[in-house]
Amino acid sequence: MKKILSMIALVGALGFAGFALAEENAVEAVIDAAPVAAEVAADAAQAVPTLSAGDTAWMVVATVLVLAMIIPGVALFYGGLVRTKNMVSVLTQVFVSTALMSVIWVVYGYSLAFTDGGSLNAYIGGFSKAFLAGITPDSLLDGGTIPEYVFVTFQLTFAAITPALIVGGFAERMKFPAVLAFLALWVTFVYIPIAHMVWGGGFLGELGAADFAGGTVVHMNAGIAALVGAIVVGKRLGYGREAMPPHSITLTMVGACMLWVGWFGFNVGSELAADGIAGLAMINTQVATGAAVLGWIFAEWLFKGKPSLLGAVSGAVAGLVAITPACGFLGPMGSIVLGFVASIIAFWAVTSLKAKLGYDDSLDVFGIHGVAGLIGAIGTGILMSADFGGVGYEEGTTMASQLYAQAVAIGVTIVWGGIGSYILFKIVDLFIGLRASEEAEREGLDTAEHGERAYHY
Repeated sequence: MKKILSMIALVGALGFAGFALAEENAVEAVIDAAPVAAEVAADAAQAVPTLSAGDTAWMVVATVLVLAMIIPGVALFYGGLVRTKNMVSVLTQVFVSTALMSVIWVVYGYSLAFTDGGSLNAYIGGFSKAFLAGITPDSLLDGGTIPEYVFVTFQLTFAAITPALIVGGFAERMKFPAVLAFLALWVTFVYIPIAHMVWGGGFLGELGAADFAGGTVVHMNAGIAALVGAIVVGKRLGYGREAMPPHSITLTMVGACMLWVGWFGFNVGSELAADGIAGLAMINTQVATGAAVLGWIFAEWLFKGKPSLLGAVSGAVAGLVAITPACGFLGPMGSIVLGFVASIIAFWAVTSLKAKLGYDDSLDVFGIHGVAGLIGAIGTGILMSADFGGVGYEEGTTMASQLYAQAVAIGVTIVWGGIGSYILFKIVDLFIGLRASEEAEREGLDTAEHGERAYHY
């Protein structure tokens, strides 16, 4: 009996020991599994879009900054550059075109630029979000941390500023109804497809073309259209024979300052988040612009004998344009080089190339936005290299392959934008007529088209 009780006690002791050991192993297993479970949970949380109040607040500010670039930034910059008798006309064209693009964008522009276009997706999106269908205050941008309405409005400002820039190419001589008709057609058939090809899932983005904030989509696109418009509409009466100085460098400088400040919304906002890349885009925007101002006035000092305020603000805009496609990819030192070089080349385009070719691009949209945008797109492909302090190329990409992608994007923008703009100008000329009458042009478009004057003495 004692032996039986001893065996039972032994078995019980062994069982208790086994239970304790199993419990200890289970606890260790739970502890070991905890980091894995936490990592899985974190990945799952990241997979589900979550609203970020910080990102959203920044993007609202960035959107307002870009809008301020247009009205009153571009309006004042351009308005000061024209003659007194045409200032109201330029202000009206920029202001009203901004209103027109706002409506077009939400009706169909956003959908065609940023949704899947099915079999045509390489070139254009679809109508699944026409009239902003399916978007609610709770809708978040796919894979993002901001409301989709905020992204729609941010991109709306890009679609508004690009046509407004074109106005400078044919300023002082094009009829107001023709301006609105052309810009409405242009944003539909030129801007939206290029935006989709680069940013909306089209083939240029898939190819790897790097355009952080709009070097090809905005600036080269606008520059090419302005050049085509200057040629198709023809030169201003008296161009080359009569003096046509800017009527207010002061207003132009104020507009340029608003552009410089607002450009942080343009470039930094294109990161769509308040993070380290946004900080990189910020410092690059500032130092590239500073270097571009110095480059332009040094060139002007050397070749014209005096540095001018107009030259300084022109250099600033050239630098802002050049850094736009590159701001999230370069290091600060590379940005200084890009701004300085682009500014000098833009100076040459405005002072020498324009005179040699003989076109009348009233406010040098092509020379600054088109040329500096092209230099920025090429420079992005070179200076984003880690060897030059940039963020480096994606895995499997070399400088040669990146430059190839940049060249294709540049070529498509020039061809699509050039041919498309020419056709649209001709269509508008056929149905409305592009050119103001000689009498209206001599009187000034302010009174002839709008019945107003900018100044009363």
